[in-house]
Amino acid sequence: MADAVDVTANAAEKAPGLIRRARPADAAAILALEAIFPSDRMTIRSIRRFLRVPSANVWIAERDGTVVGNLIWLRRAGSRAARIYSVVVAPEARGLKLAQRLIAAMESDAANADCTTATLEVRADNAAARALYARLGYAETRTLPGYYDDGADGLRLEKALLPAR
Repeated sequence: MADAVDVTANAAEKAPGLIRRARPADAAAILALEAIFPSDRMTIRSIRRFLRVPSANVWIAERDGTVVGNLIWLRRAGSRAARIYSVVVAPEARGLKLAQRLIAAMESDAANADCTTATLEVRADNAAARALYARLGYAETRTLPGYYDDGADGLRLEKALLPAR
């Protein structure tokens, strides 16, 4: 699997920033991004574990040498489903299509790993994320009452992945 990916059709579509695999040195930046979430924040220990276990895949969005976004996706042994565990883009980097590019990198990575579906959970009250996922072809498959630590409802979303070329 590649360490950096070009997920755009041509140079004119490229948004500023690099999408690449995370490295252990990125753990503190990922932790800082996770602090943006209102609940269910990861610890530095969890992040370091994700960076070293083979079942976790961590992608970074970087601008001008600064980590401004990340995506973590997981795969259970024997499963053909990729689970998006976390997607975060710093407020100052929103609107640059970095979340979209992180998701495209994940989908490509997962398809190359023979995954046939991608799943995720999202807060029901996160209209911006829900709209992004809908534009990218994710469908709501289940409501998850009281799913988050603060009691907020969640939604499970799913998308079929195209086979790797």
